[in-house]
Amino acid sequence: MPDTTPAPTSSPDASARRPFVLVTGLSGAGRGTALAALEDMGYVAVDNVPLPLLGDLMRSTAAGEMAAPLAFGVDTRTFGFEPHDLVRRIRDLRTRPELAPRLLFLDADSDTLRRRYTETRRPHPMAPDRPVIDGIAEERRQLSWVRDSADVVIDTSALSPHEFKLLLAGHFALGRGLATRLSVMSFSFRRGLPREADLVFDVRFLKNPHYEPTLKPLTGRNPAVAAYVASDPGYRPFVESLKNLIGPLLPRFDAEGKSYLTIAVGCTGGRHRSVAIAEELAGWLREAGRSVTLSHRDAEAAGEAGGAA
Repeated sequence: MPDTTPAPTSSPDASARRPFVLVTGLSGAGRGTALAALEDMGYVAVDNVPLPLLGDLMRSTAAGEMAAPLAFGVDTRTFGFEPHDLVRRIRDLRTRPELAPRLLFLDADSDTLRRRYTETRRPHPMAPDRPVIDGIAEERRQLSWVRDSADVVIDTSALSPHEFKLLLAGHFALGRGLATRLSVMSFSFRRGLPREADLVFDVRFLKNPHYEPTLKPLTGRNPAVAAYVASDPGYRPFVESLKNLIGPLLPRFDAEGKSYLTIAVGCTGGRHRSVAIAEELAGWLREAGRSVTLSHRDAEAAGEAGGAA
């Protein structure tokens, strides 16, 4: 695998560098949605312009004292697209002190991509006369090197449009401070690990309100459920250990320039224990002055599906 470590920049003020996001990835993974979201954030968003024109585009949007933040979308359909050339271009851009370039790669599992193509009734650009799954496999093979070189990889398989936009805002919102933005989420292990998670914690060892008839229909946001979970002798030592682990990490993430960190807390059903822990963790982080987004991925679905939570 080639060395894709970003080159150091010479600018003493990173906030003065021009934001530039190059959006690529698998066809059908959400490039259009991403560019629309970036445009809403204040970027000049341009899609599918031939790669040889990238330099002209950057110059034309840099007139005046304030160069416009730029989001540039490319994929295998773009004229002049070649994976190795794309990676070379982004590595060259990383050496320019006036730019803050980032490569965003959008991914999704093959079943999700096939379903999206089936719903739109469009042929895959890599296999116009063959089954869609053949095109997905070929494109995945060709773009593997680009994915390995990306600054941010987002798997959109299980994301709603709203969740996708929140995740993009966490990584690419303009005008934020230097501190890492945080997302705390609860989830159900039965429904799979969140693909966007950076840190994952398992709280299935705590006693389960699911087996208390009066608490079962509620969620961990309810004070009675939260109190029941907190009554477990292992609850407070675990929470304090969690805070002692996460707290010292955050300044290090800030220093490394990490823009967004997702902390996921899981239990069996994603309804009671994980929700209670996520609520406390998010509250603690907010009290510490952090920007935090809190979500409960499976809290309602778990109640509908039944089973231990």
